[in-house]
Amino acid sequence: MELGHTAPVAAVEWERERMRRALAERDFRRVFQLLASVGVSQRRIGRLTGLSSSDLYEILHRDRVLSDINVLLRVVDGLGIPRGYAGLAYSDSTRTLLDIAAASCTTKPSEQDDVRDLLAYASTVATGTASDDLAQWWEPITASAPPPPTVYLTDVSGVQRFTAAMRKLDYRFGGGSVRDAVIAQVRYAEGLLTADFSDGLGPQLHSAVADLHNLAGWTSFDIGNFRQARRHFRRALKLGLQAQDSSLLSNILYRAGRLHLHRSMPDVALKYFQLGQLTAQDSGCGLTVAMLHVNAAWAQAMLGNRTHMLQSIGRAEDEFARAKSASANPWVRFFGEADLHASTGVTLASNADATPADLAASIEHISTAVQLRGPDMTRSQAFERTALATAYLRHGDIDMGIQVGMQVLESAAEIRSVRVIDRLAPLRSAASVRTTGDQRELVQMIDAISPSNPTEIES
Repeated sequence: MELGHTAPVAAVEWERERMRRALAERDFRRVFQLLASVGVSQRRIGRLTGLSSSDLYEILHRDRVLSDINVLLRVVDGLGIPRGYAGLAYSDSTRTLLDIAAASCTTKPSEQDDVRDLLAYASTVATGTASDDLAQWWEPITASAPPPPTVYLTDVSGVQRFTAAMRKLDYRFGGGSVRDAVIAQVRYAEGLLTADFSDGLGPQLHSAVADLHNLAGWTSFDIGNFRQARRHFRRALKLGLQAQDSSLLSNILYRAGRLHLHRSMPDVALKYFQLGQLTAQDSGCGLTVAMLHVNAAWAQAMLGNRTHMLQSIGRAEDEFARAKSASANPWVRFFGEADLHASTGVTLASNADATPADLAASIEHISTAVQLRGPDMTRSQAFERTALATAYLRHGDIDMGIQVGMQVLESAAEIRSVRVIDRLAPLRSAASVRTTGDQRELVQMIDAISPSNPTEIES
């Protein structure tokens, strides 16, 4: 008799091929149906997971998607599902998927290793099982100037002010304009960690140096140096963990996700965004939660998961409406109304099967983002105008697509960002569908500033 039996489901059930596929897709409607086929009742599922009968009904009959990370963890842990099977931790199956994803976007074995190793460490950080054994990378380097014998609050504030100033320049002129200065400051800031400082100052110091590495990773990514970007993100995660700064850890995971989204690894990127949601819930920062959900929606769109995409967009909008932006930390304060509109617009157009209604909504969202942007966000404007021109062309508004596309090219070559150039590829594809003179000219202009065979920068 089942009454009172609340042991987890037999482990063998999670190893069946259909179950593993359903878990990988987080299709809990299918998971629960498969459990029912082996005699696990809805009542027992409810007891193990804390889901109510109405929750179970909506999942089984109304295609409700479990997107809240806390609910997902409760369900996965309650049923005894290995977290890695549902993309909530690193596992051997995750390793195989990453190998496939990495191989699809690069022929370099080193990048495949980098992708796998960074996500392995990120997973342990987000799930509270981190070990120094996994945080191996940091190459000791000679500081440009000797650190002071004792670190005071003014030294920490100096690192924070430098990071904030460089971040503003990065937004405006691209990572290439500041990366060298940031790397030089990393050398100095790392030296501060070897000096004497009070226990009370330790978390602030580790957080400041972690965010500097976060910026070093971001600017390295922006110029196409993906390997160094991953290394700086790994160091940032280690220092952020030492600082016990959940908000910063979430931001680092977000930026690592964006790197892999750019590298056409949406499945890998989605894992970073989901791991970031774990730490974001701990931080209590609604702005961070909103940012991670709308970027998860973008990854879902690229994967063709429309239902998940729409639910993640809805969650992002709800979280953003409740967020208190004024009290947000500096590394997430950039994410404002313009960013939410831009990310939503790009997401809606990222599905290869986007409908005319999707493209029209995308145009509306991105146009709003462009109008909200100030002159200090030049790179973001370039991204958004590129996406807007692409959406116009795909929607059939050729004249507007050409007009906005030409505007993009006027500024793209002046921004020191490989990402800006890489983002022109979808615009080129959209302009190549038809063969009017203006479209041919746009394609030729894109080709003139885009390398035919882009390669990763090594230094």
